[in-house]
Amino acid sequence: MPQAYVYTRHGGPETEAFADIDRPVPGPGELLIAVRAAGVNPVDWKLRGGFRRPGQSEARFPAVLGSEAAGVVEEIGAGVTGFSVGDEVFGNTPHGAFAEYALLAASATAHKPAALSFTDAATLPVAAATAFDGVRQLDLPEGATLLVTGAGGGVGVAALQIARAWGLRVVGVASAAKKDLVESLGAVHVPSGPGLADRVRAAAPEGVDGVYDLVGGEVLTEAAGLLADRTRLITAGAPPQTVAALGGARVERARTAAVLDEVAELVVAGELDPRVSRTFPLDRADEALRAVEDGHALGKIVIEVAG
Repeated sequence: MPQAYVYTRHGGPETEAFADIDRPVPGPGELLIAVRAAGVNPVDWKLRGGFRRPGQSEARFPAVLGSEAAGVVEEIGAGVTGFSVGDEVFGNTPHGAFAEYALLAASATAHKPAALSFTDAATLPVAAATAFDGVRQLDLPEGATLLVTGAGGGVGVAALQIARAWGLRVVGVASAAKKDLVESLGAVHVPSGPGLADRVRAAAPEGVDGVYDLVGGEVLTEAAGLLADRTRLITAGAPPQTVAALGGARVERARTAAVLDEVAELVVAGELDPRVSRTFPLDRADEALRAVEDGHALGKIVIEVAG
């Protein structure tokens, strides 16, 4: 039976386990893929802990971990057009990705360009697409200055690069350990920690025109105070009511194949490097998730599945 990495109830790492599961069957609007790579994201351990996305149903245990994958189409569900068995694809999955087989939502699945590796493709549906949606939502004019908090994580690394590709000046807030990474992406690095606002003002004395927050809490509040126009404040790190009280908004996720196509084009064009820092085989999925959950990963972590 196919192997998967699952959680058996809500809680911490103690709820995780390797398991043999039945090969999934695609329903209407779904694709079954043989997984070649799966990206690892903070949302994975948050879902394990009980977090649910808006409109998402409760988990059915054992629940497979993982939210994004790349692989080869094995079966096609009813009503799906534009895909054939054998196609190389990548996309979002509501059913888990740390497995030999995964179900993808066809509406949020794109064809993988030949020049894009499975490993890089598997990093795009969650982090890079979130970054893309947010930078586009801000709609800053060329030459404007964007402040990105949490700039050293998967979404932040992509946001810095996408903003630069679109002609923005970028200031990235991250720990001192991630300074070299942030600067290598063409951003001005500002160390995280108390006194953030003053350090940003020193780094960008002409002010910032937009804020893309990936942290929430006091960091979001301080960053909001740097803006004259709070409609240019968005967050993927705080609840809607929190950012609304500050005059901003949550990132509006498109979750479409069209966005994935655009993000993939940026990678192929050399304007976006997914910055995969480590890969793990499926039988070390627990280590891969810990590398993200401890908060110290530079760039993206990917689980690779043998073909």
